[in-house]
Amino acid sequence: MLTLTLVVLGVLIVAGILILPSLHRIGPTEVGLVMRRFSKRRLTDDNPIAFGGEAGYQAELLMPGYRFRLWILYGVAKYPWVQIPAGQIGVVISQIGDPLPNGAKSALYKEEFEQFTDLSAFVRGGGQKGVQRPVLAPGTTLPMHPVAFLVITRDRVYGIPVSEQIQKEGPLSPASFGLHPSDLEVVRIQRDPSSQLDMIGIVTVFEGDPLASGDIASRIGGYVDVAGLEQSAAPDAEIIERLLGSKNDLHNCYQDFQSFLDQNGRIGLQHDPLLYGAYNLNPFLVRVERVPMLVVEQGQVAVVKSYVGLPTADTSGTDFKFGTLVRPGHRGIWQEPLRTGKYPINPYCYKAELVPTAILTLNWAERVSAAHKLDAKLESIIAKSNEGFVFRMDLQVQIHIPDARAPRVISTVGTINNLIDEVLQAAVGNHFRDTLQSMPAVRFIETRQQVQRSAYERIREQLEAYFVETRGVYIQDVILPQDLVGVLTQREIAKQEIATFEQQKQAQLQRIETEQARGTADMQADLAKSKVGVTIRTNNANARKAEADGESYYIEQTGTAKGAEVRAVGLAKAEAFDKQVKALGENATLLVNVVESLSKSGTPIVPNILVTGGGGTIEALAATLLNSLKGKPVVTQ
Repeated sequence: MLTLTLVVLGVLIVAGILILPSLHRIGPTEVGLVMRRFSKRRLTDDNPIAFGGEAGYQAELLMPGYRFRLWILYGVAKYPWVQIPAGQIGVVISQIGDPLPNGAKSALYKEEFEQFTDLSAFVRGGGQKGVQRPVLAPGTTLPMHPVAFLVITRDRVYGIPVSEQIQKEGPLSPASFGLHPSDLEVVRIQRDPSSQLDMIGIVTVFEGDPLASGDIASRIGGYVDVAGLEQSAAPDAEIIERLLGSKNDLHNCYQDFQSFLDQNGRIGLQHDPLLYGAYNLNPFLVRVERVPMLVVEQGQVAVVKSYVGLPTADTSGTDFKFGTLVRPGHRGIWQEPLRTGKYPINPYCYKAELVPTAILTLNWAERVSAAHKLDAKLESIIAKSNEGFVFRMDLQVQIHIPDARAPRVISTVGTINNLIDEVLQAAVGNHFRDTLQSMPAVRFIETRQQVQRSAYERIREQLEAYFVETRGVYIQDVILPQDLVGVLTQREIAKQEIATFEQQKQAQLQRIETEQARGTADMQADLAKSKVGVTIRTNNANARKAEADGESYYIEQTGTAKGAEVRAVGLAKAEAFDKQVKALGENATLLVNVVESLSKSGTPIVPNILVTGGGGTIEALAATLLNSLKGKPVVTQ
C-alpha cells in the first residue's frame, strides 16, 4: 500500500512538473509566441520563423485563453496585441518574406495580406520584407506576430527586432527607424489657427517610376485629358477646372499607395494637393507640406505662371514683344487669369501673381496705403528749380489694370512690384524733376494745375505701353525751401496790401456814389419839376418847330407860285414893252409907262410945289417920276 501511494505521488509530482509549466494563460489582449527548443530541422539563414516544425520561433501564435505547450519542447512568451491609439497610425515592417527588388523602398501589397494577421497567407502570397505600403489606422487592434512584423507607433514599437544592430540600440522608438514621433500622427489639413489661412497639402512621394523628361511633378495620366479638351475646342475656363480638379480619388488621396503605383504614379513632387481632411499616410513613402491656398479677393485677378503641362504654344500674336502667353494646360503665362475665388493650386507647379484690378492709389509720400502697401518703397520726390531752389513734393497717382490685360502686364514687367518700383517710379519721378528744373520756382507754384495736367498726360502715355491705364495724377503737397518761403511771404504781403488799398478805394468810390444818391434823392421833387418843365418846353419847341416848318413850307410854296406869276407877268410886260418900243419909239414908250405907273400908285402928276426952270415940261415930269421912285419929294426950281 505504501509503495502504491509513493508511485501515485511520484506520478503526480512528475505530472505536475511536466503539465503545470506547460499550461499557459494568454490574456484577452495578448498573444503567445511559441519557441521550439530543438528539432531535427533547422531554419534557413534568412528566415527567423518556423513553418514546418523547425527549431525556433513558430509561425502559429497562441490566442487568448489557456493553452498547453510542453515546456520541455516549447517555450511560450506573451506579447501584447498591436493597438493604435486615436490620432496615430502604425507603420508595419516585415522581417520575413522575399527580399525587395533592387531600387524598391517598400514591399508589394496584395489584398490577401489583409492586415498581416495571417502569416501563412502573407508568405504564400509572396509577401516581401521591409516597409509595408499600407498603414494601420487609428483604433486598430490586431494579434500580430511579434517576430514577423514590427509595428511603429508614436509612443512605442511593437515586436522583436531580429537585426542585431537594432537590438544593440536598446529600447526601440520611432527615432530608431529615422522617424520623428509627429510623423506617426494622422495628417490633418485644416485652417491654420495662427494665421487664419486656408491650407492645402503638397505631396512628395519617395517611390515610383522616374518622372518623364522635362517634368518636375507627377500628374497621373499626364496631360492627355487637357490635349483632348483643346481638340474639342473647350473654353479656357473648362480646362482650368480640369487642371484644378485632382485625381486623388484613384488612390484614396495617397492612402492606398499600392493603387497609386498601379495607376502609374511617379516618384517626386505630385501635381494634385490634399484638401481639408485627415489622412493616414505612410511617412516612409509620403511627405506632406502645408501651404496656404490661393485666395483671389474681389478687385483682384491671379495671373498664373505654369511650370508644368504641355509644351509652350504662344497665343499672344506677333505684335506682343514681351514674352509668350499660352492657353491653360501649357507651360508659360496663362492668357486667362483666375478671378475671385479660392484655388487649391500647387505653388511648386504654378506661381500665381496677384494683380489688383480695382483703381490703385499710390502715394509718393511718407504715408503708406494700408489697403495694399505697394507704395511702401515710394518716397516724396525731391527736385530742383532752375534757380537752384530744392523742392520736396508729395504726389498721388491712380492707376488701373483691366483684368483681361493682367497677363500681358505680368508678361511685360514680371510682377506688380516691378511695375511700381521700376516703371512707375521712374516715369513719375523723372517727369517732375525735368519739369521743375526747366522753370523758375515761382512759375512752378503759379502754374501748379497746368503742371499737374501735363504730368497726367505724360504718365498716361508712358503707362499705356505697359497696358496700364492712368486715372489721375495729383500734387498733394509742395514743401518749399525756407528762402523761397520768405520771398513768397513778402510778395504775398505786398499783394494783400494792394488788395487792401483797392478795397479802400472802392469804399471811397462807394461813399461818393452814396452821397450822390442821397443828394439826388433830396432834390428828387425839383428834379421831377425840372423834368416836367423840360418836357413842356420840349413839347412847345416841337410845336413851334412844327408850326415854323409849316409856315416855311407855305411861304416856300407861295413864293414859288408868286415867282412864277411875276415871271410870267414880267415876260408878258417885256414882250409888250418890246412891241410898244417898236410901235411908238423909246421916248414915247417911256412916257406911257411912267404915266401908267403914276396912275396906279396914286402919286399926283402935278406936284404940290412946282418950280420950273428953263427946262421943258417933259423933263420936269421925268424928274418927278425918278424922285418918286426913290421915295423923295420933288422940288423943282
